[in-house]
Amino acid sequence: MKREELMEAVRRELPAKRWQHTLGVMQSARELARKFGADPDKAELAGLLHDYCKYWPTERQRLVILESDLPNELLQYDKPLWHAPVGAYVVSKEFGIDDEEVLDAIRYHTSGRVGMTMLEKVVCLADYMEPGRDYPEVAAIRKLAETSVEKALVAGYDSTMRYLLTKGEKIYPLTLLSRNALIDEIRERDRRNNR
Repeated sequence: MKREELMEAVRRELPAKRWQHTLGVMQSARELARKFGADPDKAELAGLLHDYCKYWPTERQRLVILESDLPNELLQYDKPLWHAPVGAYVVSKEFGIDDEEVLDAIRYHTSGRVGMTMLEKVVCLADYMEPGRDYPEVAAIRKLAETSVEKALVAGYDSTMRYLLTKGEKIYPLTLLSRNALIDEIRERDRRNNR
C-alpha cells in the first residue's frame, strides 16, 4: 500500500484531534530517531500506525485479543492499553506490515517492555511528547528527551503510573518492568561514563 493510501486508511479510523496527534507522533518519532540512532522511516511508519485501533469499540478489540495469539491477560488491565497490541496484530493482517521492528514499536508503545530497541523507545516517547500533548509533566519529559530517551521514558512511565494510581486502576506489569529496565540501563551507562 502506498504511503498516501496508508495515511488515508489511518485517518479514517481516527477523530480529527487524534489524527493531529498521529501526525505529531510521526514527526516527533522521525526527529527522535534521527537524534538517537533509530531508523527514521520505520519510526515514522510506526508513528503513523500506532493508534490505528485506538477508537475501535472495546468489544471489537476484546474479540481480536481472544481470537488471535495475543495474551488474554491483557483483558485484566486498563482498556486503553489494548489498542497497541491489537493495532500491531491488525496492521500486520490488514496492511501486510511484516517488519517486526515496526510491529514491536506499535505493540509496545503503551506498555514498553524489557529490552526495548531504540526504535521502540523513540515511538513510545514520541507518543508521550509530540507537540500537541499538553499535560503537567510534558515539559519536563521534553527537556529530558533533549539528552536521554531513557530518562524521558522513565518520566513518562512515572506520569502514567501516577495517573493510574489516582484513578485506582491496576498497573500493567510490563510497564513497571520496562521502567525498571530503563533505570538499570541509565545506571549502567552512568557507571561506564564515570569510570
